Amino acid sequence: MLISSLTALWLSGSANAGKVTIPVDIGLGPAAHLITGPVQEDQTLHTGLAMSVQAIIDKKTIKKNAKRIPRQYRKAAKQMDEVRFSPSIFIPDTLFISPKVENTGIMGISWAPVGVGVPLIKRGVRVSAGAELRLTYAYLYSDTLSNTHFLRPGLAPRLVAEIPITKHFLVSTGWNSQLYIPQAVGGPITEMGELEDSIWHIGQAFFKFHYRFPYTVQM
Repeated sequence: MLISSLTALWLSGSANAGKVTIPVDIGLGPAAHLITGPVQEDQTLHTGLAMSVQAIIDKKTIKKNAKRIPRQYRKAAKQMDEVRFSPSIFIPDTLFISPKVENTGIMGISWAPVGVGVPLIKRGVRVSAGAELRLTYAYLYSDTLSNTHFLRPGLAPRLVAEIPITKHFLVSTGWNSQLYIPQAVGGPITEMGELEDSIWHIGQAFFKFHYRFPYTVQM
């Protein structure tokens, strides 16, 4: 509820009209995927793109606009380091773009509409741990495996390091382990497969370049 309140504060408006400037961060970079099970046995790595679009409400901005936050959430909000949110749940965070180099290719898309995180290191390099709910669709086409339409919800714990280069440019690197309801390679999306025959875990390593710029909203 607290995060929803803060998000609504910057997206919708309030009785105390005015302008608020917040940083918006756009990130894009390469990703490597290890797909546990038959797919990894056939080909170790599959490539893709990792991306992100986030508005960042920092502690200074929260404190400055504390009176606009509902009273019941105000104390908790002041204790938060920052809040990050995507302007739309329809913005994907991963594109699977892995042409058939050996036997198998994968094309697909993944969303992480909801997530939580805890900063482990805040000064200089920012290191955070967290987890996110995920939805993934991927089409696997292969000379050695059965072609598969993979569609599953999942849960992904993650660890991310964010390194500032300048005020506007940053880089980040990290890992997430995407855990899914098992779907057999070649099997239908309506059935649960056995682990040894299924796609159930996708490990993703990524490196993103970020551009951060101020964005002013009218409230």
